[in-house]
Formats: sequence, C-alpha cells, structure tokens
Amino acid sequence: MQQDTADSAADTKPLSFEAARNRAAELAIGQVIYALQGLPGPVPEAMRYAIDGGKALRGFLVIESARLFGIDRSLSAPAAGAIEALHAYSLVHDDLPCMDDDDMRRGKPTVHRAWDETTAVLAGDALQALAFELCAQAGCPPDRRLELVLSLSTASGMRGMVGGQAMDIAAESTETPLDLDEITALQSGKTGALIRWSCTAGAIMAGQPTEPLRRYGDCLGLAFQIWDDVLDVEGDADTVGKAVGKDEGRGKATFVSLMGLDGAKQRAAELVHEACTSLDTYGAQADCLREAARFVISRRN
Repeated sequence: MQQDTADSAADTKPLSFEAARNRAAELAIGQVIYALQGLPGPVPEAMRYAIDGGKALRGFLVIESARLFGIDRSLSAPAAGAIEALHAYSLVHDDLPCMDDDDMRRGKPTVHRAWDETTAVLAGDALQALAFELCAQAGCPPDRRLELVLSLSTASGMRGMVGGQAMDIAAESTETPLDLDEITALQSGKTGALIRWSCTAGAIMAGQPTEPLRRYGDCLGLAFQIWDDVLDVEGDADTVGKAVGKDEGRGKATFVSLMGLDGAKQRAAELVHEACTSLDTYGAQADCLREAARFVISRRN
C-alpha cells in the first residue's frame, strides 16, 4: 500500500546541492537498476548501460521539488527513476544512425555501437515502458499518481519531447533556417518538456499549485539548451562526453548562431535569474533548486 506524503518525513532534510544531487542520482538510478534485477540478456544489460553515467539532473529536480512540500525522498524516488529512464530512452534513440548518428554518449560508446541497432531500439523501448511503470509507483495518493502518469505522457509525446524532436529533424531539411522564436518553441518541447515535468512533479504529488515551479522549469529548460549550444562551440568531446561542433558543421541554426556566443551566454544568465526569482514563494527551502539553476550554466558537460 502506498504511504501518504504526510506520513513520512524521515528524509526531507535540506542538503547542499552536490549532496542532494548525489542522493537523488543514487535513488533515481537505483529504482531502474532494482526494476531490472534478475533480468538476463543483452537488452536489460544495455538498459543498465544507458542509465549509467549521467548527471541525473531531472531525477534531482523531481526529488527536490517534492522535498519543498515535505515529501520524503524515498516516496518521490519512483518518479525520479521514471524521468531518468525516459530521458535515457530518448538519448538511446536520438543517437541512432537514423537520427543524430552519434558514436559517443556520456563519455562512452553509444548503445548501438556497444551492441547493435536492434538492441538499442529495444532497450530504448523498454526504458520508455519502465518509466511509466515506475511513475505509477510514486508515493502519493492514486489520483495524484494518475496525474503524474498523464502529465509525463504529454511531456514525452507529440506535445512535448517527441514533437520537439520532429521539428528539429524537419528543420534539417528546410532551406530557410529557423528563427529565434522557432528554435525556442522547438526546444521547449525537445529539451524543456521533460525538465518542466521534473520541476512540477513534486507539486503534483503534494496536490499543490504547479505554476511557480512550472515557470522555474521553463526558464531552466531553455537555459539548459542554450548552454548545450554554448558547449557545442566551446567544449571538447572528452569533457562534454559526446561529439561537439556538429551543429555548425550541418549549418544548423542554434541559439549561438542567432544570438552570438556572448549574447547566448547573457540570455542563459537572464533565464537563470528568472528561474531563481520564480521560487521566491518557497523562501530558503528552494535554495538547492536555485543552486541547480546556476549549475546549469556553469557545467562543462
């Protein structure tokens, strides 16, 4: 039987950003690993491989947003595991030859290179299915679990991540590069939708208004993608953990190509400030989320 959020407050103590991120990664990735326990064969092995090595930022956002409302980390861990599984699936499929055709992800060979394309497709499919299985196990009342599952399906589908990816693919074959508004709309789906969901998951679990955290997530998601574009120009493959410079090589419009490097950095900083001020209603309890926003534009990978 699921425990109501009011009954558990054993693991709600504020932590430093680094400690909170490590704790969230342990809990979120642990959910996926536990779910795959005892499953043999290349597909579960590839799923474990795909989930390993990331920053677990989305899982952290789930757990930390839930902690704002006094929800024990163990109760939000299934939802955190869900978003990490869903994100890993998106990366496995995005790296395939029919998509971005990448050889490296998180500093190691992509799944289809470490195994083969068939295994990569199946591992991605299974990670997506597992995401909804885990989301349905979140430690909150049934109606809120249903809302989590419904909102995650929206965020990951044509109204969210997949829709943004489709726009991105279509843009590669058009003669006219996207303008700034179009890229912003594209990234609001492709990158922003899952980050936005992660930021609002805690409020959904608690049955509280989501708007402040939605604003935070909107700003954070856009800043994250702008900084990815910056790293594609300034970063090196060994540090970033994946190929860099591909966007420029394809003549693809990015925030950097449209705003310039300094302009993109300035816009990312403005978005981080907006993200932080959107949390004013939560006071000092949201300091860890504010630090996460600052981390997004200081990271090197």
